[in-house]
Amino acid sequence: MSAVNVKTMVLKILKWIGISIASILFLMFIIPILFPGTISQQVKIFANKHLAGELDYKKTHLTFFRHFPSLTVSVDDFILKGSKPFEQDTLLAAKDVSVGINLKNLIFNQEIKIDEIYVNDATANVFVNSKGQANYNVYVSKPSEKPKDTTEAGASIKLDLIKLKNWNIKYNDHSANVLVNAKGLNYTGKGGLSEDIFDLKTDLEIEKIDFALNRIWYAQKKYLKADLITRINTNALTFVLRKNELRINELPLKFTGFVSILKDGYNLNINAASEKTTIKDMLSILPPQYLSWVKDTKIEGNSDLFFSLKGRFSEPKNLKPDLKASLKVNNGFVSNSNAPVPMNNLNMDLNVDLPSLDTEKLLLDLRTLSFDLGKNNNFRAVVKTQGLNEMKINANIKGAVDLATLDSALGLKDIELKGLMNTDIQSNGIFSLDKKLFPKTKGSFNLKNGWLKTKYYPNPIKNINILANIHNTDGTFKSLGVKLDPFKFDFEGNPVFVNADLQNFEDVLYKVRAKGVLNVGRIYQVFAKEGFDVSGLIMADLSLNGRQSYATTGQYSKLDNRGNLILKNIKATTEYLPKSFYIKEGNFEFENEKMWFRKFYGNYGKSDYSLNGYLLNTINYFIERKGTLHGRFHLKSNYILVDEFMALKEGDNTDKSLAVTYAKEEHPKSSGVVIVPKNLDVSLEANAKKVEFKGLGLNNLLGLASVSKGEVYLKNTSFDIIGSRMKIDARYQDESPITANYDVALNVADFDVQKAYKEIDMVREMATAAKDVKGIVSLNYKLKGDFDGNMKPIYPSLEGGGNVNLRDVEVKNLKMLSTIGENIGADAFDNPDMKGVDINTTINNNLIHVEPFTFKVSVLRPTISGTSSFNGLLDFRVRVGLPPAGWIGFPVVVTGTHEKPKIKIFSKTGQGIVEALYNTKSNKVIREEKRAEKKSRAQQRKEKRAQEKKAEKAEKQIDKDLKKK
Repeated sequence: MSAVNVKTMVLKILKWIGISIASILFLMFIIPILFPGTISQQVKIFANKHLAGELDYKKTHLTFFRHFPSLTVSVDDFILKGSKPFEQDTLLAAKDVSVGINLKNLIFNQEIKIDEIYVNDATANVFVNSKGQANYNVYVSKPSEKPKDTTEAGASIKLDLIKLKNWNIKYNDHSANVLVNAKGLNYTGKGGLSEDIFDLKTDLEIEKIDFALNRIWYAQKKYLKADLITRINTNALTFVLRKNELRINELPLKFTGFVSILKDGYNLNINAASEKTTIKDMLSILPPQYLSWVKDTKIEGNSDLFFSLKGRFSEPKNLKPDLKASLKVNNGFVSNSNAPVPMNNLNMDLNVDLPSLDTEKLLLDLRTLSFDLGKNNNFRAVVKTQGLNEMKINANIKGAVDLATLDSALGLKDIELKGLMNTDIQSNGIFSLDKKLFPKTKGSFNLKNGWLKTKYYPNPIKNINILANIHNTDGTFKSLGVKLDPFKFDFEGNPVFVNADLQNFEDVLYKVRAKGVLNVGRIYQVFAKEGFDVSGLIMADLSLNGRQSYATTGQYSKLDNRGNLILKNIKATTEYLPKSFYIKEGNFEFENEKMWFRKFYGNYGKSDYSLNGYLLNTINYFIERKGTLHGRFHLKSNYILVDEFMALKEGDNTDKSLAVTYAKEEHPKSSGVVIVPKNLDVSLEANAKKVEFKGLGLNNLLGLASVSKGEVYLKNTSFDIIGSRMKIDARYQDESPITANYDVALNVADFDVQKAYKEIDMVREMATAAKDVKGIVSLNYKLKGDFDGNMKPIYPSLEGGGNVNLRDVEVKNLKMLSTIGENIGADAFDNPDMKGVDINTTINNNLIHVEPFTFKVSVLRPTISGTSSFNGLLDFRVRVGLPPAGWIGFPVVVTGTHEKPKIKIFSKTGQGIVEALYNTKSNKVIREEKRAEKKSRAQQRKEKRAQEKKAEKAEKQIDKDLKKK
């Protein structure tokens, strides 16, 4: 072939290549222009058909160039809300979400087949509440039994690729007490994701992952790398782990097994192992603050880690899987360059068995833990325990360690240790507080000339000396003895010492001596702990001698408890309150059975308090497992704000109970209710200048309050409100952080109706007619009911009744009466004479039942009775008595609502109101009240008698509850 022919052929090839490239580029530009409406419309149809959560985004793109060579539909600022009951919460928010379109189906069949998904810069919040309800059930699939509609337009999914870039994921499962935070997650998944059974090849990388169980962090800020192949069966929702290689920091892990997702939980069979790795790799999973120590320390030796989780997890059926784990460390060596001797022969063999994740069945088997620090400087421990509340123990711990040598061998940077520590403990038997059993034990712990200094505080805790001995000869509490003689140290020039001798824990014979001054704030700085004021001081000079039973049996003369304990500027928290208590000054004096509060001043948020009185039997309270504090106090306060005691309010307390933490996360807009301690039995004579509750001010409060077994009682309590003096007896009890119940009997004489209507929410909501009443009224009423998550009364839960006396009132233009007047031609109904009238009512299931009462309208004598609802429905009977004395009259029926009453003259047939239904266990309104079907007068009278009888029973129960304390 000639050079000319070759040249011509090359030019033709280049020409066709150029034309092809130009055509492809042309198609890449023209296809998005030709099909945008079709694609956008069908993607929206698909989303609306298959997503239960609300979907929103700002801008749509159709292009080849975001994820070349795929044709992709992309949306910016994508937001997907959760499934019920989390419709208002964001499940997923992403900067852009793209789906790859199958080009062949698009061009030739006008069908949208989605085979790729890309999501970038996303935040996902996966949440499962305490009831097991999840927010991620947003995908709604078609029922398989329905025939496929082949004529229906829309998109379909046949995924081959999922690619996630830069995700932050929070998985919070309250039912399993699991919390996972993953930041910087990148994920690529490949496979036939639309098939019933397929292999998913996964490449996963997470820059930082945190894991907590029961709010205890087991991993924080760990790097994770995974190379996985998972066989997925979509029919059975089963994931089989075929190839699963993970790396957490430097620690490699291999997983095998399967996970099946069931309707009510999971079925698990997971096995994980990290075999024949080094100790240094194992230590790389330590918390971040220790990783620099691992990097700079010479560490040698081998380790093996095994883990398995097998069984079903189902919250409704109370099923949980079995957990097993083991960790082995062999021939360990740890040394710092400055250490005189290294840590040699480090060996550990630990096995954990937790059947059904039940801590009562927990088995811990530490077969060995040992190391050497040179001659005569070694430690050995063998410990085996089974159970928790009733724990079998077999332990042998022995060692003599020079802490300075240990400190230098490990190369600890943030802490400096000194002292000679000697431990020798042998224990074998059963530990049970309920059965008062203690293992046969002989043991001692001795620390001489101890020294502790950290980088967080310039001065050390020095001269630490501890000599502790424990002995038990027969396995019971009776033979248990603990002696601490001495425990002493010096800090900031102040010596502190404690001597204690405790014998016979069935009836503890105690002898304790404590003296010293401790700057609590500074000692917490030593350990870099926050939570106490830097100026906090504890000063003690105590001598406590006696026997536990002397206090409980009233043999107070045999007690010899004396001395003083002074607290100043101490900050303390409790797991049920959102803020910290500040004790400005607490001066306590011990006098045999009593702990006197001689001076006690403090504040909680905006509230202030001072206490004067005593606690009884404090020694027994600290000894007993479930002891109760008894006492009597005078409480004085200038101001108490009840709102800031509500459990879910914002505050500085980070050490809250799981119940409170979960309730706050599940009900973020709720303030919660006030939680009452269950271990108090204390009475208070209260004197508060002002108490404020949800904007309502109670002034000059005086009365008796008591706290007992989680309930608060008020007796003979009075306060000024809306210009009048109110007297109440009351009982309050929390049921959870978001529910509570109460009983109250109140009596208030001569209060201004209009002032009450304007200032008290409950008056406006319960007595809507009060807006048309002016003057002075007295009230004597009893109620019981529930509070909701914002500590507002749940009106359908109210039961009770009482009397309202209209002492000196004007009732003008009340719509119900005015309408009656218009219909019978009596304008005087616009301004009736109700002075001195008594109105007796009962309340039940959102209905107010009014007993007959009579008043004057010019020469007429109307009598009203019937039922009204809190939502304004009316069903009243009015008998209009005619002169001369109202003996003769005619009937009127009033139905409709307060705003639009309906009048029937010469009728006795009204239309009843079906009461609301309220579930006291779930604190939910099952049914609102509604207008009833028309019934005979006999039926209505029967129902009214039944309702009134129920309300009377509630009143009697209120009296019974209030008399408990």
